[in-house]
Amino acid sequence: MVSKDQAIGGVIFLVCIIVALFYVATLFYPQWLGNLIGADIAAIQFWLVAIPVFLAFVVVLGIGAWIGWTMATTPPPKPIEEIELEENTEKEEKTEEEPKKKQ
Repeated sequence: MVSKDQAIGGVIFLVCIIVALFYVATLFYPQWLGNLIGADIAAIQFWLVAIPVFLAFVVVLGIGAWIGWTMATTPPPKPIEEIELEENTEKEEKTEEEPKKKQ
């Protein structure tokens, strides 16, 4: 028996294969879809290219906007000098505490 994740993965795989076959068949042999829905073959081929290009463009811009938003809203990191000073201070405090624990 397969797990829920494996079943979902199998469904995603099958849907992607079916969509890819439909896309390739329609792009290179648009007559079958044109005859089926009564559309112009050139229009079918145009939209088969235009829609994925549009979606890819919007996704890339969305990722860029997300990166920009993250950079704009994230506070700047501490300077290295401050981090080193904190580490040295912590080390000094630990070495001072160790002799007290031994006594």
